[in-house]
Amino acid sequence: MDVYYAYNYATAGWMLLQSVPLIMSPTMLVTLLSPEVRETTPLEDYFSRSLGLAIIALGMLTVLLTGSIPLTASFSDTTSGLEDPTAPYALPALVITAVYHTAVSFFCYTMWNETGNFGFGASTIVGAGLAGIGVWCVLFAASDGKISRKTGADKRTSGFPFKNAEADKKKAGKKAL
Repeated sequence: MDVYYAYNYATAGWMLLQSVPLIMSPTMLVTLLSPEVRETTPLEDYFSRSLGLAIIALGMLTVLLTGSIPLTASFSDTTSGLEDPTAPYALPALVITAVYHTAVSFFCYTMWNETGNFGFGASTIVGAGLAGIGVWCVLFAASDGKISRKTGADKRTSGFPFKNAEADKKKAGKKAL
């Protein structure tokens, strides 16, 4: 679960880091991204600051809905794992943020190939890293994950054409008790 919490806080931190320039200085961003130096229009200011606030809200919702910050009235039951009923949105929020990081890193990669801008390259690396950790958490950190924690085997497989006689013997022995 430590990786899961680290992923949630890293996601919120990365979103906060991305939103600060959008809110604080839209003029600086327009100056950096456009070939001519000019002032921002009121519409550009509005969209930049609105996007920054939306990214902050998404980061805060990620931390709150995944159970990283307990939302209970008492401190006695502050467990907030993926299987915990007090954090019912943990797995959907995890999947949504992993898809978000994948999409953003793909976009930044295409822009990095097109422009060669260092900022897009750095965003590609951080976004791809967070997307990879998110997918890892979906597969391994969830109690209903598809990969077994003990053996590493896929839980969805079956022994269709073959019969597992040893497992049948164990089941028969347990039923006899």
